[in-house]
Amino acid sequence: MRSPLAVTMGEPAGIGGEITRDAWRALHATGPAFLVVDDADRLGGDIPIARITSPEAAVAVFSRALPVLHRPLPGPVTPGRLDARNAPAVIAAIDLAVALAKAGKVAGIITNPIQKSVLHAAGFAHPGHTEYLAELAGTGVPPVMLLVCPELRVVPVTIHEPLRLAIARLTPALIAETARLTAAGLQRDFGIVAPRLAIAGLNPHAGEDGMLGTEERDIVAPAIAVLRAEGIDARGPMSPDAMFTARARQGYDVALGLYHDQALIPIKTLDVAGGVNVTLGLSIVRTSPDHGTALDIAGRGLADPSSLIAAIRLAAEIAEHRGRTQR
Repeated sequence: MRSPLAVTMGEPAGIGGEITRDAWRALHATGPAFLVVDDADRLGGDIPIARITSPEAAVAVFSRALPVLHRPLPGPVTPGRLDARNAPAVIAAIDLAVALAKAGKVAGIITNPIQKSVLHAAGFAHPGHTEYLAELAGTGVPPVMLLVCPELRVVPVTIHEPLRLAIARLTPALIAETARLTAAGLQRDFGIVAPRLAIAGLNPHAGEDGMLGTEERDIVAPAIAVLRAEGIDARGPMSPDAMFTARARQGYDVALGLYHDQALIPIKTLDVAGGVNVTLGLSIVRTSPDHGTALDIAGRGLADPSSLIAAIRLAAEIAEHRGRTQR
């Protein structure tokens, strides 16, 4: 990978700056190389900082200093204390990283966690990163949120919405569309030629033959039938309480949960420190740590950089794989 990756600042009052410094400490001798779109004045301290003016300079200096595309913040940063004055700069950092990736100046982007409440107050109209990135770098298909750790890959069919609304929105078409995009993403970004998809049921014991609900029969099974007819290896509806055991996980490459927590609880239980969020369906490579801003521990030296480090490494792997398949 010749081009560097780009890491965005995320919420300045959160742990993004801390874990970014720790990620550079862990990776500066081996790579992959990355730059940071952030306020250089707040990132220094105990590591060397190199202010760069273009992404091309990042690789040359990465082994000896953290390369920063300096974007000053308008308000002071106090760990754990939100400041709405900085929200436009947070959004601008995302915009710049995406623009660099679309132009081929960086190999992919890694987004540090944002504080959605502050951004919304500043006019950010999207539920989260995933939806905003789809607007900036979409490909005409809905984005798919894939969570990855060494033991498991999961996709939630519905994401950031109240559970009652999420269940009401489930249809065979939505499940099938999400599964198709997931299968294509695993082929394109992970090199899995024939992905095996396990699709969860909605109700306890996957409905118990209709005794505990009929959504499996009426919604999930028809989607699976359509997918199989298209040649996609889709399995289910699987009982949600049994499909994430170590033995069950050996039988599939990705699990599709029908709502947010059904997918995210298993992966965060298995590897809350090392999980990575990947957005499928974008024109660029995008990963993110699988955690939030952690305002309660910001500035206290307690933040674990493992998820960010894993996100950087996975972004590099995906970029390399895309590069090989496009040659």
